[in-house]
Amino acid sequence: MGRLGPCRPDGDRALSEKRQLPEDDQQRLTRAELRRQRRDVIEDGAPREGVDIIRPVERAVIVGVQLPGRSTAEVEASLDELEALLDTAGATVAERVVQRRDTPHAATFIGGGKVDEVADLVAATGADAAVFDDELTPAQQRTLEERVRQKVLDRTIVILDIFAQHATSREGKAQVELAQLAYLLPRLRGWGEALSRQAGGRAAGGVGIGGRGPGETQLEVDRRRIMRRISKLKRDLDGYAQIRRTKAGERERHHVQVAALVGYTNAGKSSLLNAVTGADVKVEDRLFATLDPTVRQLELDDGREVVLTDTVGFVRKLPHGLVEAFTSTLEESARADVLLHVVDASHPEAQAQIAAVNEVLEEIGAAGLPQQLVLNKIDQTDPAELAALARRVTVELGADPVLVSAHSGEGVAELVERLTSLLPSPRLRVRGHVPYARQDLVALAHRRGTVVEEAHTDSGTLLVADVDPDAAVEMREYLDDDPFARPPEPWEREG
Repeated sequence: MGRLGPCRPDGDRALSEKRQLPEDDQQRLTRAELRRQRRDVIEDGAPREGVDIIRPVERAVIVGVQLPGRSTAEVEASLDELEALLDTAGATVAERVVQRRDTPHAATFIGGGKVDEVADLVAATGADAAVFDDELTPAQQRTLEERVRQKVLDRTIVILDIFAQHATSREGKAQVELAQLAYLLPRLRGWGEALSRQAGGRAAGGVGIGGRGPGETQLEVDRRRIMRRISKLKRDLDGYAQIRRTKAGERERHHVQVAALVGYTNAGKSSLLNAVTGADVKVEDRLFATLDPTVRQLELDDGREVVLTDTVGFVRKLPHGLVEAFTSTLEESARADVLLHVVDASHPEAQAQIAAVNEVLEEIGAAGLPQQLVLNKIDQTDPAELAALARRVTVELGADPVLVSAHSGEGVAELVERLTSLLPSPRLRVRGHVPYARQDLVALAHRRGTVVEEAHTDSGTLLVADVDPDAAVEMREYLDDDPFARPPEPWEREG
């Protein structure tokens, strides 16, 4: 059973208690529900101040709108993805509805007549929610709920719910909660007892001057508590971001290069990371199975070491608030030397997914980085369709894709070769004569570079090697030429 949707600030404003079910009943729970029962609360020994925005949903009617410029196939593909999102969240889809409009209706998004049709369909199918494929405004959501007489959710809250299920680290949980609160804040509204006021009028009693007046509604209390929680989460995330920047600075000081795996959710990034590095990162055939950054080291054939990072996948219509909440995590991609853009080649909407990922990369400032397109899952793709996709991305995007299968290992060696050629080489070619008293420098060249030539003489070692700048500084005294010397200008050479 799914648990989607914002809580109303009436009786279930507070954090929902975890149900204690008999052992037989627990056998019937879905995996999503079991994950929710095990979910930890993010607060140092305290509840989340009544902002658990998840509510039960088991069956839903999904609603899409076809606007000018969008084809029927695009709308259906987006609804297919929404259905997959709901399945991941633990709900099932009873029916789908598509409305064609020139512009979204200001009050109901789909227009009054279509609202009645959705309400009838929800009642006929026994659905307990209508889920829209686009983000609704708080006013639209409120109007629709009043007319449909069931919960009305949107794509954003479904994605947030999935993120809440899959977040495991403290940073990941804090990022998800921040996005949830940003979504909830404008949707707060007072109902029934929630409109009771505090310390107003005669109720102020002996409070004295300044204690009388209309008082404060529960809605205002909720809003203030949420704002306080948002401030704390932002401070916590700033701390996590500082730690991340410190680690990145250490990598830069040691000239460790970074390649980031980016791509649409469920494109096989974690599987590819395992195939390339031999890691054992969790792999699951579910949307957004990976949220927290995963870092693994890879030694290239030329002796260089590169760090591969794998983080959250992207999706069409990724909530802007979620991108903002995950900024510190997504910055890992923006700081990379090379992006490996992993694409599920077997997906019918592979090109649309490439465009969606490029939009997010543009938003986080990573669009200008060197990028290698990787068509993954070729073992699951029809050869003719794979060849057609490779031609299209080559012609339309100017990309030179590498074809791989993380499952079988096909193409992985070629991918590593491409990565090696794309990574900028910070190494310097040095030549020199190192005395035997300083053979530690020869060992340094082997450890932090590639030795091209090595010959032993009576007084020391003749060495030609490609090393990083720090190693070159240590060897500078024994080199034939200064690798840091500025080349002479043309007029200087003539003089």
